[in-house]
Amino acid sequence: MQNYIGRFAPSPTGPLHFGSLLTAVASYLDAKHNSGTWLVRMDDLDPPREIPGAADSILSTLDAYGLHWDGKVVYQSQRHDLYEAAVHLLLTNKQAFYCTCSRKQLAEHAHQQGQQTPPTYPGTCREQHSPPNMPSSIRLAVEDAQHPIGINDQLQGRFCQNLITDVGDFIIKRKDLLYAYHLAAVIDDHWQKISHIVRGIDLLDSTPRQCYLQQLLGFKEPHYAHLPVVVNNQGQKLSKQTFAQAIETTQCSLVLWSAISTLGLKPPTSLQHEPPEAILKWGTLAWNPKALINVTRINATQLTIDV
Repeated sequence: MQNYIGRFAPSPTGPLHFGSLLTAVASYLDAKHNSGTWLVRMDDLDPPREIPGAADSILSTLDAYGLHWDGKVVYQSQRHDLYEAAVHLLLTNKQAFYCTCSRKQLAEHAHQQGQQTPPTYPGTCREQHSPPNMPSSIRLAVEDAQHPIGINDQLQGRFCQNLITDVGDFIIKRKDLLYAYHLAAVIDDHWQKISHIVRGIDLLDSTPRQCYLQQLLGFKEPHYAHLPVVVNNQGQKLSKQTFAQAIETTQCSLVLWSAISTLGLKPPTSLQHEPPEAILKWGTLAWNPKALINVTRINATQLTIDV
């Protein structure tokens, strides 16, 4: 039987809000209910978007909520050599190529073809396997993905994409030399032996691309469960961009009780006054994600507390 290894992988672009806490709690409960290991990885791939001190703030908040991780925290910013090795391998195998196309050029091409933007990549630079004498990104070629790639998501059911028509050749290393999320996540999930990924449904659309990378690199595909996202009154996902309020550490038990209730469990009200560790212990025993099957969003106004 495969050992269960799960993970929570926040980006340090701001403090934890209720939506990100919900993902942390669900991934923790799923791991612990299955007698598994729960890891924390800091996806600090994009320095221009990161907030100084956010990584430490996230970790201290998790700790305050009793979400104690196993092992050491992994930081993607310290693992560029692994990502570069994978890019080099894909270039060598001519499964990736250098691309000098600008967003403006791609938008103009889409307009000429009557396509909406952003369009699928037209393959302009697909034969460019040597570094050009100008800034370039590196794209993964998907022309060999002749059949739709799909997953059997634990919560959202069967989800498929035709990468050729729905996505096109996608970037794995940007012109500014930063590595793409898809590449780094796939490599680190493999390196950490992640067997189960519990995350927000906003990342469901990215999963077939990651599955294709897993196939090319010879990695085993994890089990996926994509949670409903928490949205505000305007239907927007709670995030830094939508000014989601940071969760406080002064009423951890009440917030944690509300999170577990939001995930479809029915904790007794008496637990609101217990330490976070006691609430998580109850949640671990009671964990049953069936209440979340086919649910795609949760409105913040429905929650027990003000988020």
